[in-house]
Amino acid sequence: MPTWDTILENEKQKEYFKTLETFIDNEYKTKNIYPAKDKIFAAFDLTPYNNLKVVILGQDPYHQKGQAQGLAFSTPASMKNPPSMVNILKEVHSDIGSSFCDDGDLTPWAQQGVLLINAVLTVEDSSANSHKKKGWELFTDNIIKYISQHNENIIFILWGTPAIKKTKIIDEKKHYILTAPHPSPLSAYRGFFGCKHFSQTNKILKSIDKREIKW
Repeated sequence: MPTWDTILENEKQKEYFKTLETFIDNEYKTKNIYPAKDKIFAAFDLTPYNNLKVVILGQDPYHQKGQAQGLAFSTPASMKNPPSMVNILKEVHSDIGSSFCDDGDLTPWAQQGVLLINAVLTVEDSSANSHKKKGWELFTDNIIKYISQHNENIIFILWGTPAIKKTKIIDEKKHYILTAPHPSPLSAYRGFFGCKHFSQTNKILKSIDKREIKW
């Protein structure tokens, strides 16, 4: 069974990643970049490859100081929950009645097999999407393709148009795909609320004899 270390190492040898790495190193030296450099790959550290059950895809990290911790949508327990996180928790409560992560730190989800990755893994302070189209998208697409090709019965939860576009690189015959509008205040009322992705995920996990997630 491969590990994230071997999968990521293979990706890091590619030419595009070396260019990305040079760019990222320089950004960290000259600007305030989030998350902390040692947390860039935290999602992979917390969700071992052999325990992978669910993939939730975000866009890019939170861009205010102290918020980003290397897990999509998650913030440290000490931080006030950002609007998207507030809406995610509202949906968890409405869908299944309670949440283990009311403080906004989704580490418990990650440890149960939920890979929380953003399409772009770094961002400049106060500048959303500032590291867009620098190479991260290729990296995360390749990770999604790898998961799609080498696994079965993974549940992909895709919120918002950019995430939903990833459907084309996921084998729908082997995996489950749940889609909804993004949980941000701009779009949550267009169908994120009421999507019931948390109970649906557990229903699927139960049907394939996997342990359900304590959301």
